[in-house]
Amino acid sequence: MAKPLVILGVLLGVTAVSTIIALSVLYSQEKNKNAERSPDVAPTRPSTTVSTTLDHSKPWNRYRLPRTLVPESYNVKLQPFLTPDDNGLYIFKGWSTVRFTCKEPTSLIIIHSKKLNYTTPNGHRVTLRGVGGSQPPTIDRTELVELTEYLVVHLNGELQAGSVYEMDSEFVGELADDLAGFYRSEYMDGNVKKVLATTQMQSADARKSFPCFDEPAMKATFNITLIHPRDLTALSNMLPKGPSVPFPDDPTWSITEFHTTPVMSTYLLAYIVSEFTHVEQKAPNDVLIRIWARPSATAAGHGMYALNKTGPILNFFAQHYNTTYPLEKSDQIGLPDFNAGAMENWGLVTYRENSLLFDPQSSSSSNQERVVTVIAHELAHQWFGNLVTVAWWNDLWLNEGFATYVEYLGADYAEPTWNLKDLIVQNELYRVMAVDALASSHPLSAPASEVNTPAQISEMFDSISYSKGGSVLRMLSDFLTEDLFKKGLSSYLHAFAYNSTTYLDLWQHLQKAVDSQEEIKLPSSVRDIMDRWILQMGFPLITVDTVTGNISQQHFLLDPTSVVTRPSNFSYLWIVPISSVRNGVQQNKYWLEGVQENQSDLFKTTGNDWVLLNLNVTGYYQVNYDEGNWKKIQEQLNTDLLAIPVINRAQVIHDAFDLASAQKVPVTLALDNTLFLIQETEYMPWQAALSSLSYFKLMFDRSEVYPHMQAYLKKQVTPLFIHFKTVTNEWKTRPEKLTDQYNEINSISTACSSGVPECKQLATELFSQWMANPSNNPIHPNLRSTIYCNAIAQGGEREWDFAWEQYQKATVVNEADKLRAALACTTHVWILDRYLRYTLNPELIRKQDATSTIISISSNVVGQTLAWNFIQSNWKKLFEDYGGGSFSFSNLIQAVTRRFSTEYELQELEQFKNSNMDTGFGSATRALEQALEKTKANIKWVKENKQKVLTWFTENSQ
Repeated sequence: MAKPLVILGVLLGVTAVSTIIALSVLYSQEKNKNAERSPDVAPTRPSTTVSTTLDHSKPWNRYRLPRTLVPESYNVKLQPFLTPDDNGLYIFKGWSTVRFTCKEPTSLIIIHSKKLNYTTPNGHRVTLRGVGGSQPPTIDRTELVELTEYLVVHLNGELQAGSVYEMDSEFVGELADDLAGFYRSEYMDGNVKKVLATTQMQSADARKSFPCFDEPAMKATFNITLIHPRDLTALSNMLPKGPSVPFPDDPTWSITEFHTTPVMSTYLLAYIVSEFTHVEQKAPNDVLIRIWARPSATAAGHGMYALNKTGPILNFFAQHYNTTYPLEKSDQIGLPDFNAGAMENWGLVTYRENSLLFDPQSSSSSNQERVVTVIAHELAHQWFGNLVTVAWWNDLWLNEGFATYVEYLGADYAEPTWNLKDLIVQNELYRVMAVDALASSHPLSAPASEVNTPAQISEMFDSISYSKGGSVLRMLSDFLTEDLFKKGLSSYLHAFAYNSTTYLDLWQHLQKAVDSQEEIKLPSSVRDIMDRWILQMGFPLITVDTVTGNISQQHFLLDPTSVVTRPSNFSYLWIVPISSVRNGVQQNKYWLEGVQENQSDLFKTTGNDWVLLNLNVTGYYQVNYDEGNWKKIQEQLNTDLLAIPVINRAQVIHDAFDLASAQKVPVTLALDNTLFLIQETEYMPWQAALSSLSYFKLMFDRSEVYPHMQAYLKKQVTPLFIHFKTVTNEWKTRPEKLTDQYNEINSISTACSSGVPECKQLATELFSQWMANPSNNPIHPNLRSTIYCNAIAQGGEREWDFAWEQYQKATVVNEADKLRAALACTTHVWILDRYLRYTLNPELIRKQDATSTIISISSNVVGQTLAWNFIQSNWKKLFEDYGGGSFSFSNLIQAVTRRFSTEYELQELEQFKNSNMDTGFGSATRALEQALEKTKANIKWVKENKQKVLTWFTENSQ
């Protein structure tokens, strides 16, 4: 499943007054993978009190299925009603038969079932029969166990090992708008409300659609039949067996029966009934590719970009995995209401509209990049995840980390001129290090016994699983070489096709690839090396003393006083692959082999020589040097910055700021590392600086430091602003390279927020032209987020009302998203307060957008307190209304507390925790602990650094 996008502005403000999220936001916001990169699975509310009182000797009180029965196949027939019944409810009817084999004798059938009401034709919820001559015992009674989400069948005797049985049931469920299981999605077509039925099974909601053995390793084949209004189209994982036929009971309905699926997991099922239309083409390998969307979006050509990129990406992965695509078709559909970024259902991938549809007229380059990377992520899963599946959710990191890594390879193949591979460093690696450097982080792999309830499964869908998973797999591929990595991967996929695995199976196949050749020599086995990255949390800080050539490692913590309570079998030491450059020339690979320190002449310098470690940041670690080497690197950057590769120019900035937070280097050294930016035009170093300085903004935009910080930024960004003004012919054209397009946005955003008069004038003029002629928007899609935000920040009620009107009229999601974020940029408290209240009204702000809207408001310095007060006073309501999952509570808590840096705010946060214990925090439980930890660190950091930072900005802004 795709990471959900981030709307956390990486921000350096926007306009001195509003100091709101800037546009590095743009990038994070639109790219970073789907409104609040948080769980991409609907977090389910945990029941916190149960475990103490339940009798765990009863198998139906345990969250994991017994291993006594194994499913073979399902026949499922579903009829969704897209108009409400007499009680105003939307429902679906279902008929299901499951065939299963008994592995060991048992008098119980335990199968998952959630929120389904069964008909009881013979006094029981199910009927049971033997297959191939086996005689089942009679049914004593059936019961539904709500807590563990089971249907339990108690038998008057035992099922026999080796025998096969079939169980039938008939049921009714609610087709709710909760974005989980079989649900309904509503959208407006002009003034007409349209309703469709769709699914989201991952992780544990197939059971909400029909009774099933709902665990990923319980694979089976599925025969799906949909009964649907005859003027609508039915889709599922497979193609229909033939044309739809009339439903005998009512000719206004049709029956569509689909081909049997391959052996697969329940969480990958999908079925949809809608009026959507499609564009299609046959890929060279004869796979049918179709892109489905609302009829108006298809007619406007918004599916064409996805259609043109899907074939190449499927071909790329077929070659990469050395395995043909396993199905005969690949459907992708953009849904108006969808909780995640996208979901890799086998053969029928579901997306948020903004992750699949692209409108060249109103979508920006980052929207386009998002589409191609999310498609690549989901298509990567069609093999890795769908064909071969992790046995249980504790190994989710392998599934999602892998797709996160290779999405950059697949997207790079589809858009070779964009240089997408480099962006993994900033989008994944640096983003997740911020979390992984906390004492409250957690290892990639958890013991299966620690992940049981739907809520615990939900918690696995975090940035550690996706972004750290992707980063360490990239490091592994780098030190093995991509060819060896692909060789091991291919043998793994062939060995376990249509089966399930743990990560150790992958290590074993990679090891075989290593053993089959002589060229690449590892200091230890793949498993030994990788265990230290998978089973320990955090990452090492590598410290080099270039006087002696000494090299050492230690567990890096952003807050040096935090206490690590989680034990590690490896004493927080890693086996680290180290690449290095001396005076711009690459040196031999070096391994720091699980020891605290060592020495090598590779890292010893004399005279003006400098060394730089972690070339292109392929290693998941940070680097510190002796002061002399830092000074030489700064000198090199200030005289000829091209001697250092662009990713490493970004690394020098990023690592130094983290080291300053951890009190390993003075904060002034990190700030000195940004001085060369006055001559830098590349995106990644600027983005590293803006991301790092966004923390300074959050800490200081309510204090006297801020005007001096803005003055420094104004001085540094002015040459960049002028560079892009020239390159773009006074903003009339766009730069060729994607990263230059992103940096053009950074230049405008930073120039406006730091008070470059020409920039503020640009924003106001462009927005005024649009207001004068609303049907003709003169602002290029790339620049809209930053121009809208700045114009609204500088404007008043008139500008806000105009933007709100445009938001309500917007037919393209990407445009609506830009406006929705920009509406939070106003500096008028009363307007922000009204906007906050809109978030609780689904008529005004879609449920799926509520969290990201509140996050945008809290990013605005003027809206911070409003948003925090709003969450405090509405927590119970928010939690009860949205607790089912369309609300990313963890991101919400993280975002509204980001500026907390006073004792008073810490007390408020502790009070909030205590007063809502009864309601609970669901998927935000961990985020709340992290927020408390972060607030304490912020208080300390501000005390220690405020004066030094004020002095530095004052001296360097002249």
